[in-house]
Amino acid sequence: MKITSNPHRGGQKLIQAAPYPSTDSERVADLLKHCPAAEETPLVTANGLTGVANLWIKDERERMNLGSFKALGAAYVIARHAADISATPDDTTLSGRTYVTASAGNHGMSVAAGARVFGADAVVYIAETVPESFADRLREQKAQVVRHGADYAGSMDGASRAAEENGWILLSDSSWDGYYELPHTLMEGYLQMAAEAVRQCPQRPTHMMLQAGVGGLAGAVAAYARTVWGDAPKIVVVEPDAAPALQASIEAGACVFADGPDSVMGRLDCKEPSQIALNGLARDADSFLTLTDDEVTEHLPAMAAAGVATTASGGAGVAAVMNADVRKALGIDKYSCVLCFLSEVAE
Repeated sequence: MKITSNPHRGGQKLIQAAPYPSTDSERVADLLKHCPAAEETPLVTANGLTGVANLWIKDERERMNLGSFKALGAAYVIARHAADISATPDDTTLSGRTYVTASAGNHGMSVAAGARVFGADAVVYIAETVPESFADRLREQKAQVVRHGADYAGSMDGASRAAEENGWILLSDSSWDGYYELPHTLMEGYLQMAAEAVRQCPQRPTHMMLQAGVGGLAGAVAAYARTVWGDAPKIVVVEPDAAPALQASIEAGACVFADGPDSVMGRLDCKEPSQIALNGLARDADSFLTLTDDEVTEHLPAMAAAGVATTASGGAGVAAVMNADVRKALGIDKYSCVLCFLSEVAE
């Protein structure tokens, strides 16, 4: 466990060229009204997992039947494109377009599902280490699957080159120098779950635990929480100690690459943050916390027994609250009300 207090809180941007995350939740809600699968996900109370007054868990496991909050990301971008073309988009609106991405999990499913719904093509690059079962799930959504590279970085390189060579639309869930428009819209989609959580919480939480890979979920939710709840909730970003990309960037005061071994928190095992998310979290987060694989996995059986089964990636924020040392360090006690996000279904 390592905790870094944020010295940039409320200050200027770390990446001047990159925007802050969107907080326009109404724009998202207006579009999702037309999606039959866009039902609200529940807020679960799981006080028995730890000794706090209230532990609220926003359960994203059934989001739009794709098993993850990522359903609100890339698919939202594609739906936005369809709506920009037609007032009544259908399954042929984006015919002739191809979206390409790299993925080791749920982002690729969101790209594939969004493309299928609106008649576009999807090409998803995956690394050699990604299970064939995931490739099959992508094919079920009509995506073309290309294996490329030994790791995510290698598959991302392949997707980027394919986009350039073929005139395809590169749709990443991260952002970097010069690549901001699409990931900014993608993160905007995540505001739907943030807005739902705000409506569902019986009162303002004292603490929020937001797990992060490149930081899209954490950046979007934190930005929205600040607009609604102000400074009161203490916002804590949770990362694997093998990939402390946001924590290291906050400490350096710039976007840095944080290399390390592979983590069991595979969806969070990202070595470089999204620049948009980094800007938002430098402004909005109070602390950055890293946990070891063991500090997360030891709590997964108790989560499953309480009806909130998930992966190490999906439950990292909840695991943080269940850790007595973390609670003591962050001032979380029996009077605290903590909001977490269960970001994906158990595998």
